[in-house]
Amino acid sequence: MILEDNKSDKGITAKKNENFDEWYLQLVTKSDLFDYGPLKGTMAMKPDSYEIWEKIQDVFNSMIKESGHRNAYFPLLIPESLLKTEKEHFEGFTPEVFWVTHAGDNETSERLAIRPTSETIIYHFMSKWIRSWRDLPLLLNQWVNVLRAEIKMTKPFHRTSEFLWQEGHTAHATQEDAEKEVALTLGYYKKLAEEYLAVPVITGKKSEKEKFAGAVYTTTIEGMMPDGKALQMGTSHYLGQNFAKPFDVAFLNEKEEKAYAHTTSWGVSTRLIGGMLMVHGDDKGLVLPPKVAPTQVVIVPIFKTDNESIVMQRANEIKKALDSSGIRTRIDSRNTYSPGWKFNEWEMKGVPIRIELGNKEVQENKITYARRDSGEKATCTTDDAIKTIANALEEVQKALFENAKRLLESKTIKVSDYGEFKKKIEEKAGFVIAYWCEEDECEEKIKDETKATTRVIKEDTNASSQKCIYCGKEAKKIAYFARAY
Repeated sequence: MILEDNKSDKGITAKKNENFDEWYLQLVTKSDLFDYGPLKGTMAMKPDSYEIWEKIQDVFNSMIKESGHRNAYFPLLIPESLLKTEKEHFEGFTPEVFWVTHAGDNETSERLAIRPTSETIIYHFMSKWIRSWRDLPLLLNQWVNVLRAEIKMTKPFHRTSEFLWQEGHTAHATQEDAEKEVALTLGYYKKLAEEYLAVPVITGKKSEKEKFAGAVYTTTIEGMMPDGKALQMGTSHYLGQNFAKPFDVAFLNEKEEKAYAHTTSWGVSTRLIGGMLMVHGDDKGLVLPPKVAPTQVVIVPIFKTDNESIVMQRANEIKKALDSSGIRTRIDSRNTYSPGWKFNEWEMKGVPIRIELGNKEVQENKITYARRDSGEKATCTTDDAIKTIANALEEVQKALFENAKRLLESKTIKVSDYGEFKKKIEEKAGFVIAYWCEEDECEEKIKDETKATTRVIKEDTNASSQKCIYCGKEAKKIAYFARAY
């Protein structure tokens, strides 16, 4: 039995450029990426979205392992007394912490925090593992879940109470080495976002008010979403000795003198997936970059009863050839759905290339293929399929990045007048670049009046000759302001 197409049931009804929030919710729901959890702010990642996360893990692991980092695992539960060892950092997370107070029917001797981040527990162990300068640098990373009480404003893959991430933690003998680590990992994040997720980013430092609690400074990669909001996609922090001293992460240097380590931490989360989906998706569904797509090519056989075996044989031959060349391929051989229904479903799931294979293609020894990003169709001989499809996947990856780059450029504007600044923020112009005096008071007033925050601050050789966008005093930095997720 062939099921009839039912686009009204399967398709996205909201338009991306008209109702972005509703469009996004329909996108991630109807493309079968997630389901809501029974507790507000939690979600289940379905196989396709988790496989994207696995691809991100594979890519990032290859980067950090090449530079000497190793993966480890640290406890989920953190005693409250340990959290309070670094008071400034702890207070930054207090409102978001989930607490465990009972073990079975028995009350625990002290409250246990379910990790909102792992600095405190990891530095507890670093203090035991580091004794000499010979133990440095210590380069660790872990892939874990964390919990933060996000119950007011949640969005799948963007802001949830439980999410997945990697968090790197390193200890170094000198400030110079630690700061090189901060720059190195930020570069990894930029490469991951741009070369694999096809999302261009702005890099730079966070302001004092926006930096990570307990950090000397925070660096960031910031993406721009189609609705004009910025998305913090990854951060790398220089922590100085702010954690090393309270946790006694100390060592004997080459002069046999006690010294405290300089530490860093850095992380990206499943928020990367949300940003990628927002940037590339369209009104038909997902549009996935080939490098992280769970399925890069789907073959849809089109046959009748009398030629089914011939078409399926050729489909399997093509799949085997593509698989052997490293192209992730699957065949949709379900005979309970029409080809048109399958086309719609795979468009919804964002598979980069669709191959249509019917009796005509088999007889003419060719394939018909369609690109998900542009909808363009073309044909090639079966013998040229591997080379042609591989080239098409590269073209899709490149085109997605170029389209996203144009989006970023169109939503980045520089202003010199506060009236224009407010207007552009209200119009959801995206990144609004302006000179800033770097005073907390101006930053806070801008946020109160426009809901825009400093996303990235950069050094600028002309800053001292310019005026702050808000107060008119001498500028010290140039800042990218935006409303943000």
